[in-house]
Amino acid sequence: MTTSFETNLQKYAELVIKVGVNVQPGQNVLLRLPVDAAALGRHLLAEAYKAGAHYVNVFYNDEMMQLLRFEHAPRDSFDYFPDWMAEAMLSFAKNGDAIISVYAANPDLLKNQDPELIGAAHKASAQKLRPFSEILGADLVPWTVVSASTPSWANKVFAHLPEPERVPALWDAIFKICRVDKADPVAAWREHTEKLVKRSAYLNERQYVALKYDAPGTDLVVGLPENHVWMGGYGKTQSGTPFTANIPTEEVFTLPHKDRINGTVRATLPLSLRGTLVQDFWMRFEDGKVVEVHAKTGEAMLKKLLETDAGASMLGEVALVPQSSPIAQSGILFYNTLYDENASCHLAVGRAYRTSLQGGETMSEAAFGAAGGNDSLIHVDFMIGADEMNIDGILADGSTEPVFRQGEWAFEV
Repeated sequence: MTTSFETNLQKYAELVIKVGVNVQPGQNVLLRLPVDAAALGRHLLAEAYKAGAHYVNVFYNDEMMQLLRFEHAPRDSFDYFPDWMAEAMLSFAKNGDAIISVYAANPDLLKNQDPELIGAAHKASAQKLRPFSEILGADLVPWTVVSASTPSWANKVFAHLPEPERVPALWDAIFKICRVDKADPVAAWREHTEKLVKRSAYLNERQYVALKYDAPGTDLVVGLPENHVWMGGYGKTQSGTPFTANIPTEEVFTLPHKDRINGTVRATLPLSLRGTLVQDFWMRFEDGKVVEVHAKTGEAMLKKLLETDAGASMLGEVALVPQSSPIAQSGILFYNTLYDENASCHLAVGRAYRTSLQGGETMSEAAFGAAGGNDSLIHVDFMIGADEMNIDGILADGSTEPVFRQGEWAFEV
């Protein structure tokens, strides 16, 4: 790679460390990443130590080994997840470590594998890692998810390019979308996140009781619980340390009322789900639950996801993203939820974030559920935004006001 590439990679790593997890002096760091992202991992480790990290734990994964398991492992072994791994992950979170996850999966890795086995493996993992996930979901520690250009992912996104050009092309897209091409990416990112914070503040002041979505194939009403909290840009740990959970991020989000979702919604982008692409799908909701779902491809995998547990067929997140998002404007379909969800308004089936409800972090499970919060082992985003999307906010007196028009914000902040 060129000198300019190495410079950008270093700037990207600095952004992840300073803005993503905001490493504090003396703090430990957990870094999880694919082996194909080792070059980024080395920069992340160096930047973490420059920021004062005490120790950086590194966990590598190899997606080809995951595929080999599905091809050769005993069929009755997929409900197993090692206790030592779950205990290790929980210990990092309890220790207050900064958690960095690099997500760059091959969207087609498991497309020919048995959905039943894939579902069993993911459920076993989610069950064992639930205490770890709950700590992250309550923002008790700083955490972030970022991506890296890897051959298998780049080959999918830029299949039209000669093979030697694909990985560099994906890196170029990542650098531009994450504002690494700016003179000071950290400053540029902080300016951007402040704008999202202002959008969230406006919506929190309005306290809509529901959102009404209207677009081709979508006619949906999403109820919002009393005292819901819109968030965006950055969050804060309970000790007050700011961090950015996703880089990139273009969304503001909150939780819906799990029992007050009715109508039909059409996905506008494919969903990369457990190594399988789910394409051209729609869902119909009645009183919060998915009662009908169809997909052109990947339908069996999608239905298996919704059967994970009682909350898997209900919504846990509603997020607003304008079509003017840099990711949407790039015209690139990334086949990667971290990127594609920030190109489009989206919803998520499964677990709601406790921080999206006032006092949610300290509520019992029963109280959180009674307030409208959903609980599940899963949290999976799917994209529904479009240029034709109109969204109205419904106020407590039944009146409405525009939130989105033709895929763009309908109010200024």
